[in-house]
Amino acid sequence: MTYRDAGVDIDAGNELVERIKPLVKRSFRPEVMGGLGGFGALFDLSGKYREPVLVSGTDGVGTKLKLAQQLGRHDTIGIDLVAMCVNDVLVQGAEPLFFLDYFATGKLDVDTTVAVVGGIARGCELSGCALIGGETAEMPDMYGPGEYDLAGFCVAAVEKSRLLDGAKVRAGDVLVGIASSGPHSNGYSLVRRIYDRAGRPADLDVGGVKLADALMAPTTLYVKPILELLQAHDLHGMAHITGGGLTENIIRVIPDGLGLDIDASAWALPPVFDWLQREGAVENTEMWRTFNCGIGFVLVVAPDQLAAVQADLARLQLAHWQIGEVVTAAGGERVRIG
Repeated sequence: MTYRDAGVDIDAGNELVERIKPLVKRSFRPEVMGGLGGFGALFDLSGKYREPVLVSGTDGVGTKLKLAQQLGRHDTIGIDLVAMCVNDVLVQGAEPLFFLDYFATGKLDVDTTVAVVGGIARGCELSGCALIGGETAEMPDMYGPGEYDLAGFCVAAVEKSRLLDGAKVRAGDVLVGIASSGPHSNGYSLVRRIYDRAGRPADLDVGGVKLADALMAPTTLYVKPILELLQAHDLHGMAHITGGGLTENIIRVIPDGLGLDIDASAWALPPVFDWLQREGAVENTEMWRTFNCGIGFVLVVAPDQLAAVQADLARLQLAHWQIGEVVTAAGGERVRIG
């Protein structure tokens, strides 16, 4: 018997590597040493930072993968994977440096895998983050036909003096919410339950967009505009709105003794979320703690800096709203949304 008889095609794996090499190379930065194919990926930090603090993150895209596989849309799910990692490390003011991916499947389909990795490479390119390595695992009997799984790993760096850790946050600081592109990559177990119960209406119009397109819209990459913003403004804190929604993410960067007062009327619930809430009969409190509800990233800004920050956000073409403020919290619930 051969390895191929057992379900693993080494030749297909080799073909995959050759096809993704040009896609991956477009994401490289000057600090990358060597290329694909080594046992370890090399990255030279010596020329850029004086006191670098490394910030690392890892994530996946949850059951949005199931929807991607169901719809046969494999070219943007890799952007989601990158975004979920790089947006997280960005919260501490760090610049994503390099990224590694893990792709696992039962039987390697080269075209599908190239589409997925191509999306990962594109996401890295748009974030200025080098895709310098990864792993493709073909594991017969672990996954059903057409199924695959993804994980991503990112390393970023920030000067120690520029690290954002919430220490500057004060009562009276303003919360500025930046628009999401949709549900991003969170809450999809609920999304799919509602979508299935509604009869999978992929072509249903939601705000001028087909429902399938709205649900599969890739997660917004905030890295480049926010890094530019950080060069000009002394932001007090930032939050990436992921699992846990608005209720549980912003408070993670707020010191003890302080809380949040969020005004839900400050922005309109985007059509895709409105459909999910109506079709699934989802309570407001469940919406706030499951979805981003149209706010993908939040800045904590001193009141006297608000106008300047908003002007730059407009210049950077980031839709945004003043959605609340930091308040003193005297025990009990620290987050109020109303």
